[in-house]
Amino acid sequence: MNADDEREFREFVAARSRSLLHTAYLLTGDWEQGRDLLQTALASTARRWSRLRDRQQPETYVRRAIYHAQIDRFRLLSWGKETVTDTLPDPPTQAADWADTVVQRHDIMTALRQLPKRQRAVIVLRYFEDLPDPEIAEILGIAQGTVRSQTHKALASLRAAFAETQPSATALPSPASGRSTVT
Repeated sequence: MNADDEREFREFVAARSRSLLHTAYLLTGDWEQGRDLLQTALASTARRWSRLRDRQQPETYVRRAIYHAQIDRFRLLSWGKETVTDTLPDPPTQAADWADTVVQRHDIMTALRQLPKRQRAVIVLRYFEDLPDPEIAEILGIAQGTVRSQTHKALASLRAAFAETQPSATALPSPASGRSTVT
């Protein structure tokens, strides 16, 4: 990588790493794992930086690399290196005014973790990263129709999960409009 490419890459990382880390966190549910995914994706991007700049948006490439790194990580973990349990550790004590926010975030992350990988990725990219269907399709390497069908299935699963625990608070975005609807 020449000096100009290195400077441009550093500027890209400085400008976009916070948003990319947020995506990685939402896919994993863990900040450290998210940082690992982002580091893997940025290392891959750095090796290809001079070629990427001319062919496609580098952020799209990094998001795709994050997604694929998560898939690879899941495959490694599925070989039995970690055991998933139904019980979670007690959350740290929070101030009373933050308690509801913490519970809601926990519930959302728990529900997201229950989704299949592709559905989780579609939800994260659409509703947390606010990306349009064509960009999501490009990042995940799937058709736009698949993005819409996976969004529909994921939202149905999330509605069902929240209906079990919070029957009066199941407002989730409508797949067609992206706006919240109460079901």
